[in-house]
Amino acid sequence: MLGEMGVEVATMLHSVSEAVAWFQENKHPDLIFLDIQLSDGLCFEIFDLVDVGSAIVFTTAYDEYALQAFKLNSIDYLLKPIDEEELRAAVTKYEKLQPGNRKLVLDFEDIKKLLVNPVDREFKKRFTARVGQHLKILNADEIECFYSENKGTYAATGDGRNYLLETTLEQLESDLHPATFFRVSRKFYININYIKDIIAYTNSRLKIKMNRFQGLEIIVSRDRVKDFKLWLE
Repeated sequence: MLGEMGVEVATMLHSVSEAVAWFQENKHPDLIFLDIQLSDGLCFEIFDLVDVGSAIVFTTAYDEYALQAFKLNSIDYLLKPIDEEELRAAVTKYEKLQPGNRKLVLDFEDIKKLLVNPVDREFKKRFTARVGQHLKILNADEIECFYSENKGTYAATGDGRNYLLETTLEQLESDLHPATFFRVSRKFYININYIKDIIAYTNSRLKIKMNRFQGLEIIVSRDRVKDFKLWLE
């Protein structure tokens, strides 16, 4: 989307350690699109180690009410999934700022107080699914994967059953513990504790075999392979 807007993307960094190393060795960009949760920690850790002078647009799945500080102290913030019109508006907002007014004073400690640390916060332990006239309680640690099919979202459990949920994969993003569940593609979140095998697949992708789930092929998208490997470690 940025390329289509004529924005030159210098690089894409996936972790705190990778970002710190890059900022230490390269000229800092004019603008950074920054996620809160990186593969090895919170983005705020970068600024404890490197003095970054770039303008920032935060991209995050956190609820809007918790992000008032971002509105005040950064160029903008974008809620995921990223909307193209909102992205264009953020870029335009940045471009309209005069170079002399681009210096930001970000108090990351205050921002972190508004956010619940993903490492410490409570994630959903149970989900409910309607089975006929009944509600079935599904424990999160019993779910092999969440997947979408025919506009529905399903939970596949370790006993080989599939349950239709009244939610979407996007809405699940803030409910699932990032150490246990990973979104390998647009269609799948998988539980690390139920991975049976990981197989090299075409176009530098990976194919995942779960313990019981066999309904659809689970393929790690090419742009998520690097993050997936880091997540496994």
